[in-house]
Amino acid sequence: MQPYNQYCPVARASEIVGDRWTILIMREMILGSCRFNEIERGLPGISRSLLASRLRDLQRYAVIERLSGAVHTTEYHLTDAGRDLKSVIEALGAWGVNWAFDEPLVEEMDAGLVIWKVHQRIDRSRLPERRTVVEFEFSGPRPQRVWLVLERSEVSVCVTPPRFETDLVVRTSLAYFLHLWFGRVDFETALRCGAVVLEGAPSLAREFPKWLLWSPLARFVREREVRRSTIGISAAQ
Repeated sequence: MQPYNQYCPVARASEIVGDRWTILIMREMILGSCRFNEIERGLPGISRSLLASRLRDLQRYAVIERLSGAVHTTEYHLTDAGRDLKSVIEALGAWGVNWAFDEPLVEEMDAGLVIWKVHQRIDRSRLPERRTVVEFEFSGPRPQRVWLVLERSEVSVCVTPPRFETDLVVRTSLAYFLHLWFGRVDFETALRCGAVVLEGAPSLAREFPKWLLWSPLARFVREREVRRSTIGISAAQ
């Protein structure tokens, strides 16, 4: 980014994180992605060359650092400056919830990406001791199927059937699942009204919602829904 040449903290910060994709790269890293392919997986549409360029810029500004991982792999980790951006991104997300977040658009409904986000927010300490495969069957204009392979050591996303047998099937529309994910709908309510159907062992069906940590922005969506409900009640009185 070209410098603004202004002696202003907002201008200086914008020179670091104001380029297209940079904030979303930081979002992915804050959610735990540390390898190039993991970061790219959460950012469909970015070219590999542009991602590499943005990562180099963030290293230059000491927001992230590049380290050697296991088996000759490269990992990117947040510095103190990078970790400090978490509250900034949460505040930006809260603003987006209040002023720029309504129904999902068709082009935003990518089942593979949605379940990638889910895999970033699994409480692995609550998972069964043995491997568990969850299949998501999303109805809608473009029916889609995606699988989560859940182990305490690792959670994987498959957009083609894995070689393991499915233990639990989740059936719903992708748009409805997005409402669940962001906290607009309660999971128990969704089950009672039949908008979500779970097929598998009853014990797994009971535990499944407890594995999900949901979107980190869900609390802002819930707060917005409460405010809207309160305003609606006041207007009706």
